[in-house]
Amino acid sequence: MSGHSKWSQIKRQKGAADVKRGAIFSKLTNAIILTARNGGDPNSNFQLKMAIEKARAASMPKENIDRAIKRGTGEIAGAKVEEILYEGIGPLGIGILIEVATDNRNRTNSEVKNILSSHGSKLAGSGAVAYQFERMGKFLIDLSDKNREELELQLIDAGAEDFEEQGEALAIYTKANELEIVKKQIETQGIEVKNPSLTWEPKNTILISDKNEAQKILKLMEAIENMEEVTAVYSNFDLPAGEAGSL
Repeated sequence: MSGHSKWSQIKRQKGAADVKRGAIFSKLTNAIILTARNGGDPNSNFQLKMAIEKARAASMPKENIDRAIKRGTGEIAGAKVEEILYEGIGPLGIGILIEVATDNRNRTNSEVKNILSSHGSKLAGSGAVAYQFERMGKFLIDLSDKNREELELQLIDAGAEDFEEQGEALAIYTKANELEIVKKQIETQGIEVKNPSLTWEPKNTILISDKNEAQKILKLMEAIENMEEVTAVYSNFDLPAGEAGSL
């Protein structure tokens, strides 16, 4: 891998995308509904298990989680939720992937187009941007009480593809179909794994050295993230070391 998406790291540093609690629950509910289509038992459905863990971390009530699972499995009727991957081209030609869970495709199409357009960006055709990214597994490990050298050897032995320091955490990347295996291998060694997820990581990154352009991009990313139907946003922009916290 030549680079990794800095968007999630920047969000943690800036406290970006201050989404209202209700909107957060809506995003988490849609994610559970989608993953529960492949089975309502988290012990045999790893993606559902990850969605539930995120919901619990956000203090989502158990009854909300259970209801979302039942909607996904069809036990409870509700509007059909579908997953869409939008591809966009942002300022300075950066690539953007937007994962959406929506029960109204036409409304969401319009909202995504409007946000991109109002921030000097545009929607791209299917495949026009996605080829610049690789589907991977990702999770975080707290570095505060770890021996870095020993931890890296454990990660390599567990099958990690790559890792990089992000603040006080170490981000670990795996092959998409090996996320569950690597996660379990790490946990058997008594190491706590946080925020396991499937992600889109850029094969190469575009360095944004102009501060004004960087601010435009961050405002665009936050606007997309604040959409209720958006479950995740990825991009291939990068910022000079130390710049993220000053923007």
